[in-house]
Amino acid sequence: MSPDSRKIRLIMDLRRAGVSDLRVLQAMERLPREAFTPDGFRDQAYEDTALPIACRQTMTAPIAVGLMTQALEIGERMRVLEIGTGSGYHTAVLARLCRRVYTVERHRDLLAEAEQRFARLTLSNITTRAGDGTLGWREQAPFERICVTAAAKDVPPILAEQLAVGGLMVVPVDHGPREQRLLRVRRTEQGLETDDLGEMRFVPLVPATVRRSDMAS
Repeated sequence: MSPDSRKIRLIMDLRRAGVSDLRVLQAMERLPREAFTPDGFRDQAYEDTALPIACRQTMTAPIAVGLMTQALEIGERMRVLEIGTGSGYHTAVLARLCRRVYTVERHRDLLAEAEQRFARLTLSNITTRAGDGTLGWREQAPFERICVTAAAKDVPPILAEQLAVGGLMVVPVDHGPREQRLLRVRRTEQGLETDDLGEMRFVPLVPATVRRSDMAS
């Protein structure tokens, strides 16, 4: 099966899984996911599976990317914070939908590779940072949307504080020893409102220690 045929099949799978937002589907259809996939796994670029990348991290399965992105309800003028750049694929999907993405990655090698991919695809509305994603990006806050691509122990209070009033965050949260739930958090004048969007699996969200020079944007 050709890459184009695999991509068409994936888009159909996304629709069946509940991804109905046309802007999200178009963004994922237009992006070459194989450009973000490690050598040796490119024949699986359009399979609905998480793929291993460097630094013991994973490339999120496409349907999880679609469902998380749809849940954010991103507008084209919004500023989005992403925690966990990884391969850069989800970052690129977000960048196709909003005004600017600010993305934080604790592994410098992963970030450098993702930056090269963004440059090759001429994605100019992405600002990157090597650092501790659990701290967010306070200097650029507030954000209309926050996307966390690693599982937290609970809704991260520092990230919630960096949400604009009316803003949305999607974050996987541990729910027992072998279960994670994807939560959508809305910040209101009165506090936080949370919706449970179902079970998903992600690597853990952990703090990172980096050199001061790594924290430059």
